[in-house]
Amino acid sequence: MADENNNEQPISAEAPQGADTAPVSAPGGYQGGGQGRGGRGPGGGGGRGRGGDNRGGGGGRGGNDRGGRGGNDRRGGRGGDDDGGEELIEKLVHINRVSKTVKGGKRFGFAALVVVGDGKGRSGFGHGKAREVPEAIRKATEAAKRDLIFVPLRDGRTLHHDVHGRHGAGKVILRTAEAGTGIIAGGPMRAVFEAVGMHDVVAKSLGSSNPYNMIRATFDALKGQMHPKDVAARRGLKYSTLQARRRDLVGAED
Repeated sequence: MADENNNEQPISAEAPQGADTAPVSAPGGYQGGGQGRGGRGPGGGGGRGRGGDNRGGGGGRGGNDRGGRGGNDRRGGRGGDDDGGEELIEKLVHINRVSKTVKGGKRFGFAALVVVGDGKGRSGFGHGKAREVPEAIRKATEAAKRDLIFVPLRDGRTLHHDVHGRHGAGKVILRTAEAGTGIIAGGPMRAVFEAVGMHDVVAKSLGSSNPYNMIRATFDALKGQMHPKDVAARRGLKYSTLQARRRDLVGAED
């Protein structure tokens, strides 16, 4: 009985001749596309969808009509001129380095003070802090461009009248000057006058020599500068009458 059982031939698993041996297609109707999530079948690159949904026709990422990585990038880079194409004069006044002692050593930081202007009466200042000098200067420049003031100039070269300014311990005096005098000022104040566009001015600092206080005191003085037309309108006078009185006073002083 044992020999009879061992002599039995195994049943062949081959299909009968003439039968259809084509593989069963995927439920989605696309051959080779249904190997799980994102399967790559032999049918020519099925998409990433389930069940062989051919939404790309080309295989990997970026092949579909939705434009994969590196396609249509709508994010515009920086580099546009925020001032409407107008060039501004940038003056670096001061850079301060600070350090912080930590467990692994020292961490350095930088603070920059920048003055900007168009050379036609507009000017502003700003300060920025960062771990690197270029980044601190960039932040200070952007802050200065956001806070510009207009300073009326006489003949486009000097102030209309003398003025005082103060901020904290900083005190400054700004005086008009004749043509050809030049900019007689020191350090931070000179940068402000060059950015504004003044050519003749006499300035003196009487208080703190801290550049931040000097700059703020200088801008406080410039904000107090008034055009004669504004003064005439406030007093209810004609501009010509006010100018005639000014000429008389100047002649009496001479």
